[in-house]
Amino acid sequence: MIEENQKYFSRLLIICDALITALCYWMAWYLKFRSRFLPGNSVEAVSFSSYMTALFFIIPGTLILYWSFGLYRINRMKGRRSEIGNVIASNLIGYLILIMVLFTLHQDNWSRSMMLVFVILNTTVDVTVRFIIWHIIKNMRRRGRFVRNVLLVGYSRAAEEYIDRVKMNPQWGYNIRGILDDRIEAGTEYRGIRVLGRIDNLMVILPENHLDEIAITLGLSEYYRLESIVALCEKSGVHTKFIPDYNNIIPTRPYTEDILGLPVINIRYVPLSNPFSAAVKRLFDVVGSIACIILFSPVMLAFSIAVKLSSPGPLIYRQERVGLRNRPFMMYKFRSMIVQDELSEKGKWTTRDDPRVTAVGRIMRKTSIDELPQIFNVLKGDMSLVGPRPERPYFVEKFQEEIPRYMVKHQVRPGMTGWAQVNGYRGDTSIRKRIDYDLYYIENWTLGLDLKILVLTVFRGFINKNAY
Repeated sequence: MIEENQKYFSRLLIICDALITALCYWMAWYLKFRSRFLPGNSVEAVSFSSYMTALFFIIPGTLILYWSFGLYRINRMKGRRSEIGNVIASNLIGYLILIMVLFTLHQDNWSRSMMLVFVILNTTVDVTVRFIIWHIIKNMRRRGRFVRNVLLVGYSRAAEEYIDRVKMNPQWGYNIRGILDDRIEAGTEYRGIRVLGRIDNLMVILPENHLDEIAITLGLSEYYRLESIVALCEKSGVHTKFIPDYNNIIPTRPYTEDILGLPVINIRYVPLSNPFSAAVKRLFDVVGSIACIILFSPVMLAFSIAVKLSSPGPLIYRQERVGLRNRPFMMYKFRSMIVQDELSEKGKWTTRDDPRVTAVGRIMRKTSIDELPQIFNVLKGDMSLVGPRPERPYFVEKFQEEIPRYMVKHQVRPGMTGWAQVNGYRGDTSIRKRIDYDLYYIENWTLGLDLKILVLTVFRGFINKNAY
């Protein structure tokens, strides 16, 4: 029944998208040639029927693009932002294809501005309609409609984390009926979800619970039983999925390989290990750093004078940090403290109301202006605009022993700002949480994520309660 509903919903989306495309295309034609909304609407070198005939190609083309971007794959846990991004991307690609086809066919009289208006309208209306449909379905799932009943096999950290996420997101429409486990006593509860009995009871429980899914959530120490339990679950004929208990080892998007039918899962997937991706990011850093030098040169000049007038000592403070592939480099900052010997400063964190910080330095640190000279580190190639923040060798050696996966951050260039920083993890905050955010960035890097972090830095990063 659930699968039939999903197929029905996919077909409904396809019909809606086809109607929206046709309507927005007609509206674009009307706005261009019959209204006073757009300039130049008196010129109509191509007939109305010719414009409308193009819909026989535009509608199927739009639906194919939407399908290729996964917009008709029903995934209850898919984020709305991702779906909106896919709608925008597919419409932009569609616009480029339209322009290229018109150019190839020498259709110079077709209005390019009308096509642009069509793409803008189609994107806006489609996103709005999808948001409305999603909101309606979300409310229906919250009320218990279109719910998938799930049984967990195995009590583990993975089971608890799965339950936590389902409880936090009732709009997903998952109802966990219970857990089967051989080690935990029946009747034990976690957030209202009870252990129903032993795993062998699966074939007895299945007919009674009307299940839609079985999720295997065995603990890491029980993986030797995985093959037999998978065989038992598949006998039920119910859709089965596996939620691994090694999420602290394997990334959320594992990099898999096929060696003549033998699956291989790489422990860590780093997109920037790809030479093309690394070259794109480096080009972005060079262009961005030059633009930042030009943009912030008046600010840097003003604070250079302020630093020199406020206290004796050098203008630029150079400190050794650990960068890409564990290589040390000298990171630049405006000097914000009184001059001190390197030995006394080596293993100290800056604390709130630190007496070593000068009056001008306090302003710079609070607004992150003291970090601006690192733009030249970016231009040199020691750093990137976005990446994990680099640390001093003393603390790298310390955290390497204390925090698992800490050294993974050195597989990419350190950054002036990062995913951890825009989420509030800077200064005297949890190093473990900071590493979690750094690892997410490393494993999920895209140029779009870099741009997002830079935008968030403007609103969250420059002035921060944890910066002192």
